[in-house]
Formats: sequence, structure tokens, C-alpha cells
Amino acid sequence: MPKPHLELLAAGFAAALAVTLPATHLMTAPARAQGQAQEQGQPGASAEALTQAAAPSAAARLADLMRMDQTFAIMVEEGKAHGADLEKGFFPGRGGAAWAQTVARIYDPALMQSRFVAAFEAALKTDPAAVAEAEAFFGSALGQKVLGLEIDARRAMIDDDISEAAEVAAEKMKAARDPRLRLIRRMIEAGDLVEMNVAGALGANLAFSRGLSDAMPPGQRQDPDDMMAEVWGQEAGIRASTTTWLYSYLTMAYAPLSDAELKSYIDFWASPAGKAVNAALFAGSDAVFAPLSQDLGAAVAATAQSTDI
Repeated sequence: MPKPHLELLAAGFAAALAVTLPATHLMTAPARAQGQAQEQGQPGASAEALTQAAAPSAAARLADLMRMDQTFAIMVEEGKAHGADLEKGFFPGRGGAAWAQTVARIYDPALMQSRFVAAFEAALKTDPAAVAEAEAFFGSALGQKVLGLEIDARRAMIDDDISEAAEVAAEKMKAARDPRLRLIRRMIEAGDLVEMNVAGALGANLAFSRGLSDAMPPGQRQDPDDMMAEVWGQEAGIRASTTTWLYSYLTMAYAPLSDAELKSYIDFWASPAGKAVNAALFAGSDAVFAPLSQDLGAAVAATAQSTDI
């Protein structure tokens, strides 16, 4: 079953796209402060200034608490599979080790994390109350339990056999009118997961198409209006695959939760704080996948031309 652009759930990209940051964030901050001090002709920043520069923001701490590093690690693995699919579609059997290295360079977890954290922080900068509420929830036993389940399920669904089995299980629940699906539906609605993931996927596909077209010789570039129409034409298919993936993923991930636990989780995402954090997660996801997809498109064009016989 094809995986939609997801997602970051709580564990990140919801889906979406599901993908810490703090390691990169904290390691680079002192270096930036020191470099800025030297550029200004100062012998070096004070220890206090360096400490302040290195201190993560509340939003960065939240990303850490939500185990975003683990989610991005999974996205890197998903990226390898996506890269293999692109090779099959554009230059079958001709990518080799060079293409695998290109995909690995584009799916750079440190860069992905940096872009995510910057957008996540910006989106939550004026809402410290939402960050505090999210920290309280995800710092609780239930919050950490849910995050672990989401991460484990997303990692497992990299395996096509497991992904297909989850889809079959969800279909059986639907046929049996399992009341659990009502809660799963409420979860999807609380996070607006279908709409947000569809919008993200369309944006990523458009960025890919632009990268692909811009890297082609002038006479082979696609007309922008045709490109937009082509991408928009994918909307129905993306919506269907996203909906199927979400039900499969969420029913599998939350199977160990009691109804009461799942309701508590849904209540968080339905709250003003949950909605603010959810929007920030998707803003972070878009900041990662728009440039990444454009780079992939450009790399596909370059590789296809270099391997063309």
C-alpha cells in the first residue's frame, strides 16, 4: 500500500508525514554564537552568552519530548524506499550506488530536523500556553505511551507485508462495524489529518515537479499551468490513499490503548492547545518536505539525463 506524505502525528509528521531535533539544535547553537562573536571582532562570547544561546526554546524542548528524532530516523528509512521507487519509475536499474547516495544526501536527518524545528518554533512562538499544555500531556505516562506506540507502528509499516496486514485488519473492523473505528474517526477529525496530509502531499508533489522541470533542458520544461493541473489531478487518489493509510496506521498503533486512554488523547488534540501544536507540526512538515521534494525532483532529472542511453 503506498504511503502518503504524512505525517507527523504526535510523534510526528501525524502523518503525516509519520518524523530529534534537539541534538542538532543544541550542538550547533554554541558554534553559531562563537562564530558570530568572532565575526564581530570579539575574542569570544561569554560563558553566560553561550549558555543562553545553547538553551533550547520551549518549542524545541517539546519536539524533544515528542521524540521527533526517532520519527525523522523512520522518515529516512521511508526515503530510501521512495528513492528506490523513483529509480524504477524514471531510470530503471541505472541509478546504482550513486543514486542511493544522492537520496541519502537529500534525506539528511540533521537538515530535516533543523528545518522542522525552525518552523515548529516559529508557529508556536506566540502561544507559550499551548506549548506548556502539550509538554504536560506528552510528559505524562499516557503521552509517552502513545508516542511509543505511534513510532513503533510507523516503523513496522515500512514493511509492505505489515502495512498490507494493517489495511486488511482495518477493513475487517469496518465490515464488522467495530465501535473502535468511531474513536479513530474522531482522532482523524480532531487533527484534520486527511485534509492536512492531502494539502501537504499536493504541495510536496508540486515542489517535486518544479524541481524536475527546472533541471531539464529549456525545451523540455513543463508549462507551469499544465504542471499545476497535473498535480491537482492527483488530489482524489492522494485523498483515498491517505484515508486508507491513516485508518490502517491508527487502528494498529492504538490497539493497545483502552477506549478511555484513546479518548483522553483525542481530547488533547481537540483542545485549543492541541490544535495549535498540530498546526505547528504540519508547518514543520511542510518546511521539511517542500525543499526536500524539490531537491528530489532536480536529482531525478539530473540522474535520468546522465544515465540516458
